[in-house]
Amino acid sequence: MSDILQELLRVSEKAANIARACRQQEALFQLLIEEKKEGEKNKKFAVDFKTLADVLVQEVIKGNMENKFPGLGERIFGEESNEFTNDLGEKIIMRLCPTEEETVALLSKVLNGNKLASEALAKVVHQDVSFSDPALESVEVSIPQDILGIWVDPIDSTYQYIKGSADTKPTQGIFPSGLQCVTILIGVYDTRTGVPLMGVINQPFVSQDLNTLRWKGQCYWGLSYLGTNIHSLLPPVSASSNSETQRHVTQKPSSEGSRPFSAVVSTSEKEAIKGALSRVCGERVFRAAGAGYKSLCVVLGLVDIYIFSEDTTFKWDSCAAHAILRAMGGGMVDFKECLERKPDAGLGLPHLVYHVGNEGAAGVDQWANKGGLIAYRSEKQLEAFLSRLLQHLAPVATQT
Repeated sequence: MSDILQELLRVSEKAANIARACRQQEALFQLLIEEKKEGEKNKKFAVDFKTLADVLVQEVIKGNMENKFPGLGERIFGEESNEFTNDLGEKIIMRLCPTEEETVALLSKVLNGNKLASEALAKVVHQDVSFSDPALESVEVSIPQDILGIWVDPIDSTYQYIKGSADTKPTQGIFPSGLQCVTILIGVYDTRTGVPLMGVINQPFVSQDLNTLRWKGQCYWGLSYLGTNIHSLLPPVSASSNSETQRHVTQKPSSEGSRPFSAVVSTSEKEAIKGALSRVCGERVFRAAGAGYKSLCVVLGLVDIYIFSEDTTFKWDSCAAHAILRAMGGGMVDFKECLERKPDAGLGLPHLVYHVGNEGAAGVDQWANKGGLIAYRSEKQLEAFLSRLLQHLAPVATQT
């Protein structure tokens, strides 16, 4: 089963190449920056370019996985529809074509004849990518392919991707915004139980060569199935962000008595939550863009907790990081259910699951994490954190 994970690593890197190409190749970049000009959108383009980049990445992942593992492609799900309508009223289904020439022709229809952009995109789509991790070659795990479902977020934190800030300074290793917050998320789950099994987080924009202005990225993965737990991650602070990925057993986080907890939150988080967090974590509450990036901050050990109380993250935002965290001994739980849970009742933690939609919801809302979420690295640490948070949240909540 490590061959599926190896292929997911490879297609995530191909997806990262597409994301980087759209920022680094002039013909594509000019289309992308049009997204910045509110009210000035070029009417000749049938679709905003950000959406096309999203869909193209999604379809490349789907097409490559289907070619290598027949039948798997139909169980790959994401946010984007692959159907476009151009200025002539033609409906076009975006898909991965067998040849570069066919992909140019299809893209040219979507982009209303922009041949230069279509050729640049098709070239990177069909470029062969060699990307693997030797650590997976020794992993012998047999997971039936027919129980696997896959959630994909092709470009998470699209606002930061379009804005393209490259000079944001991190705070204690955490970027509040900028291209570093952009991630490509691929999460594999058990279609019978909804439990996440494998996850890949590709961060396309980690470091930039100041001479060539080209970006290099980093890829993280994890696998958790029937007692087998393996993951890759870099040390939280590394002088060489592109050094070979290190493998090691799950680290035990510092005990809650030795230092305050640390957390990362969205800038849009509710004031009541932020107030309670400041009482629990002191000054160790950080703000960052992108659900995928905030989850990655927990994976990397930059913070203990990622907390989000709203219902505006989705299964494709959380599945990849959830799988990696499970491989590390952590996980993701429903925030609201944690607040309502009575630990003395002997109930387990309300882990997020990925195989069923929200009852009565339609469209993308059926796949929302309705109760919010908490990502964590250690169950014991999560319980201690929740105990402290509830003490401070209760009086604040009663006033609102």
